[in-house]
Amino acid sequence: MDIDFSDPKYYENRELSWMKFNQRILNEAKDNKLPLLDRFKFLAITASNLDEFFMVRLASLVDMVHAGYKKRDICGMTAGEQLDALRKETHQFIDRQYSCLNRSLKSQLEKNSICILHSYKDMTDEQREYADAYFKDNVFPVLTPMAVDSSRPFPHIANKTLNLAALLTPEKGSRLLKDFDKPGEVQFATVAVPSVLPRLVSLPSSKNKEQDFILLEQIIAGNMDKLFLNYKVICTYPYRIMRNADFELDEEETADLMKEMEKQLKKREWGEVIRLDVEDGIDEKLLDILKKNLKVSDDAVYMINGPLDLTICMKIASLPGYDDLREEPFTPQLNPRVADCHDLFAEIRKKDLFFQHPYDSFDTIVDFIKQASKDPQVLAIKQTLYRVSGNSPIIAALARAAENGKQVTVLVELKARFDEENNIGWAKKLEKAGCHVLYGLVGLKTHSKIALVVRQEEDGIRRYVHLGTGNYNDKTAKIYTDCGILTCSELIGEDATALFNMLSGYSEPAFWNRLLVSPIWLRNGFYRLIDREISHARSGKKARIVAKMNSLCDKKMIAKLYEASNAGVEIHLIIRGICCLRTGIPKVSENITVESIVGTFLEHSRIFYFYNDGEEEVYMGSADWMPRNLDRRVEVVFPVEDADIREEARHILKVEMADNLKAYFLKPDGSYERKDRRGQKSIGSQMVFCQEAIERTEEAESRKNRENYEGRLFTPAKPPEEAE
Repeated sequence: MDIDFSDPKYYENRELSWMKFNQRILNEAKDNKLPLLDRFKFLAITASNLDEFFMVRLASLVDMVHAGYKKRDICGMTAGEQLDALRKETHQFIDRQYSCLNRSLKSQLEKNSICILHSYKDMTDEQREYADAYFKDNVFPVLTPMAVDSSRPFPHIANKTLNLAALLTPEKGSRLLKDFDKPGEVQFATVAVPSVLPRLVSLPSSKNKEQDFILLEQIIAGNMDKLFLNYKVICTYPYRIMRNADFELDEEETADLMKEMEKQLKKREWGEVIRLDVEDGIDEKLLDILKKNLKVSDDAVYMINGPLDLTICMKIASLPGYDDLREEPFTPQLNPRVADCHDLFAEIRKKDLFFQHPYDSFDTIVDFIKQASKDPQVLAIKQTLYRVSGNSPIIAALARAAENGKQVTVLVELKARFDEENNIGWAKKLEKAGCHVLYGLVGLKTHSKIALVVRQEEDGIRRYVHLGTGNYNDKTAKIYTDCGILTCSELIGEDATALFNMLSGYSEPAFWNRLLVSPIWLRNGFYRLIDREISHARSGKKARIVAKMNSLCDKKMIAKLYEASNAGVEIHLIIRGICCLRTGIPKVSENITVESIVGTFLEHSRIFYFYNDGEEEVYMGSADWMPRNLDRRVEVVFPVEDADIREEARHILKVEMADNLKAYFLKPDGSYERKDRRGQKSIGSQMVFCQEAIERTEEAESRKNRENYEGRLFTPAKPPEEAE
């Protein structure tokens, strides 16, 4: 009987799968084997992740429900059913976040002489005096208290801002009593907690060797009466909102993409409120006023048992002077081949260079662009930029290259989510420096990671190419795991030129030598590689696929993997986040294993291995197996042609498949669990790669010292008579 591999019962909902990923990060915050302040870091990451999830993914479901959208998703759920399930799951998840904070982390913090006070009532007299003075000198001048009555409408509350809401009543004899309809009537007021001031405020210690802190909103709440003179403050509670930050851009009707993007970004601040956080125990009248004016339903209200906005935990994780409560930071190592290299182009000509960040330093990639910007033989530089750092050395190098008279073409993706404003600023700076700036193709995000340097050499024009799996961001390259190569392969160079011609004009290549490029060619390229393994399996040969990526939610690709599993192909997937594939289904996915690694570094590299009857092939690139990557973005996946680099890629996959410390495995019921380590040596893949990088550096340094020693020649001095 034929199996319908597209049956919805074989698939997991994308959004609920993402929630399981965030839970795996929360598990790191709950892990008492980790250093305490690192646990706060993971808790902050779950909060930041959830904020973005609400503003984009949950917001899009709200839009679908409003629009009456009835189409079912990959697993057969309507938008309304997904929204209901997510509201329930997010409420439970937030409860788990605060349970972790209140039941474990706070007490451990206090044991290490760090105390975060909850309110003024917890302060000593000395601390209260200090906080009052801090409020008067630093906070009060910045605040704008806003009362709401018949002449003053409810103010606009900015997205993700922390605010304090209060109920007031005038004191007897107030000259402003005329503002109230009736004497003694309760009025509403609100004040924004200023983000320009530190939220974590250090206080004089109440005990020796103890560091006490209080949150800024508690200082403001404790001094609320100073903001509303001649009024009695009945109650004060913090609240925070989340707005719909998703927007659609009709690029075909847009004459100037940059101006239209700037316009849309302003609209983002006025999106529908989709989440309201309030402190647990809030006054009911106060809550009713907030719900009515912000237009939120009961299921969008989240009662919080602790400080609102747990991204504050990142500030706690970064407290100076507590290095003993943090994991020792890893220093990225220079690839030994470039440690003393003064001519990177000459080194690339010898042999392709491979990098696995952050174990290998990203500095070499920055140096590649820097050297190209100054090299008189370099004629042109072309590069795609999706996300870059705030003070990007790559941007500076590209601008310098243009000023040095080189032809510089930069594709800046203006539609990179939540980096739109940064990228608009960079685009303007590059244009001012004389670079030719592109904004990509209409309707497609350019997500590929590629840089091309064209150089005039003695034997003619030579093209040098960097291809990677991660962004050209020198900051995130220290915390994201990514892979990349530097090559001067003639065929890849031709493909790189064809790609930039496609991006800058209307030139559609007739064929590609080596690269797999979306949106047109990538999906079929992967199908061809998977079908080849299916053919080998059906011929009774060994067939194997190992694929590492961030997300897997493309239904057609999952169906193809089910077909391969059914044919007998052994499939191992290493997927950090979303996975809509289900394992362990008889005759469908019983040959598929899925693991997810969550550790110190964010797993971000994409590596695809195909056994190919012993003629193994390995690919890397910027694309996950998601509909957007395969059909709606410009992505580049490249083959690893150098045998040594191919072996390094296989080693990465082998070590990650052996990880039993930070890896979770997907069970047939959709849950994730860690591998049983009883009787086994603990293997954490990220720690293995850190150690290997350090050992490579030490070995190279030792070899260099030996060579220097062996190269020295000591000649015995001759007696005076022989010297004559």
